[in-house]
Order: sequence, then C-alpha cells, then structure tokens
Amino acid sequence: MQTLRSLIFSIGMIIVTIIYAPPSVLSIVLPYRWRYAFINSWRLFMLWWVKVSCGIKYEVDGLENIPKDQTCIIFSRHESTWETLALGKWFPPHVWILKRELLFVPFFGWGLSVLEPIAIDRKAGRKAINQIIKQGVERLKKGRWVMVFPEGTRLAPDTEKKFGVGGAILASKSGYPIIPVVHNAGEFWRKGQFVKTPGTIHVKIGKPILTEGKSASEINELARDWMSKARSALRQ
Repeated sequence: MQTLRSLIFSIGMIIVTIIYAPPSVLSIVLPYRWRYAFINSWRLFMLWWVKVSCGIKYEVDGLENIPKDQTCIIFSRHESTWETLALGKWFPPHVWILKRELLFVPFFGWGLSVLEPIAIDRKAGRKAINQIIKQGVERLKKGRWVMVFPEGTRLAPDTEKKFGVGGAILASKSGYPIIPVVHNAGEFWRKGQFVKTPGTIHVKIGKPILTEGKSASEINELARDWMSKARSALRQ
C-alpha cells in the first residue's frame, strides 16, 4: 500500500512541477518577493501533497527563535528532500548555496534559477569559497536569508559528517547570525528510497548563534555542537 501511495505522490509531483515550470521562468520579470512567493507556493503544495498521499506530517519547535527584523544565515541538517520543501514555510525568503548542476535539472532547475541561488562548482576550491562570500554578502544585504546545508550533502539519519567551511566563512566575514535547524526527515523520506514511510517529522529550530568577531572554525563548532545535541534529543 505504501508503495502505491509513494507512486501517487511521485506522479502528482511530476505533473505539478511541469505545470509550474513555465510561469516560474516567466516570473523573472517580477519583483523578487513576488516570484519567490509564487515558486514557494509550489513547495507548500508539495509539503501538503506528501502529507495527503504518503501520510508524512510534522511538528515544529522553536519558531519563536526566528528573528522578525534581522536577516540571518540558516544552517540546516540535510537528510531528505522534505526539508527543502518545508523550510520555505517558516523562514523568510531565502536562497540556497547549492551545486550548480541542480540548475540543469529539467523543470525543477529552471524554476530554481529564478530565485538567484548561490550555485557553486564544488571542485573549484577557493574560487567557490570566494563566490559564496561575495554573492552571499550581496544576498544578505538585500534582506535575503541564505540557506546552508553545512555537511554539503544529504545524510542517513544516524550519520554525521564534518561541516564544510563555506557557510561558516560567510557568517564570519558578514557578521550575520546563524539559525540552526535539525529534524529527522530522513527516517521517513530517505535519500534514494522511493517508498516513503508515514509518520511525524520533528523539527527543532535553535536560537540565533552570534557570529560577529568569531572565526569560521569557532562558528562551525558552535553550530555543530548545538545541532548534534538537538539531533540526539530527537532520537530519544
């Protein structure tokens, strides 16, 4: 039965994404907040659709920790496709730091490009870091939050990986606070697994981590410490 429900979800996702793609690309002529709101409505629909079709619900703790008058950098645990949909529900308009190959994915990548992400070549080394700093600071000054998956890739629920330096260097150079986020979405919508498991995803949003005057290593240590402890608490 769950295989059938997952198939229904996938078919619906493909159809709606194809429908959304052309107007998403054409929305480039609109002010940023308008096009963001339109494309974000696709994410919110998918969040609802996976709940209806596959039975994946969610609970959120810490919404009060999201500043209403301060642009921030989000450090989120990355386990699933689910959080790439859900975080748009709670956070202000934000851009992702992502691998540039995603922009070439038919339909999905076309719409994503309209949101002006920071698309990097992971093999570019220092050049990619410089790009993150330059474009990240530009986005933050425009009032756009920046989304960082510090491990750089999706992880299995019970695994951890060393944080990359890109997001932390951006925070150190810019002085903007970090909002850490953890969840257990990978237990229900696992990377590379077609069948989704019904249940309730738990999300925890931490208090802002102040970064001004701190080095990138200090920032990563503070973020990793909170996220590791919060993630362990979710598993209990």
